[in-house]
Amino acid sequence: MKHSALLTMLVATLALGGCLNVPPGPAGPQGATGDTGATGNAGAQGRTGNTGNTGNTGYTGATGATGNTGNTGYTGATGDTGATGNTGNTGATGDTGNTGARGNTGNTGAKGSNGNGSTVVVVPQQ
Repeated sequence: MKHSALLTMLVATLALGGCLNVPPGPAGPQGATGDTGATGNAGAQGRTGNTGNTGNTGYTGATGATGNTGNTGYTGATGDTGATGNTGNTGATGDTGNTGARGNTGNTGAKGSNGNGSTVVVVPQQ
């Protein structure tokens, strides 16, 4: 019975511990680092395969013959150039006309009044 009372207390503590918000305590000291294991042996190196044979090179074909060039035709004769025609005569220049007669000089006008009130009548020439 002693065990069941302890077990009941432990279950009650765990149940109530989940309901409480208690800050965690300080971190504990760092644990020691474990030893590194031994390195395994290196495996054996594999063999290199054989190199294949190189194939034969084919023959180059012969170049065909070049054909002959055809003959060049003859150039035809050049025709003669025709004669150039004569230039026509230049026509005569007409005579210069006579100069017209000189006109007569006009009459002298009448003398104006002398300021005494008399009238001067001008009679045209007939």
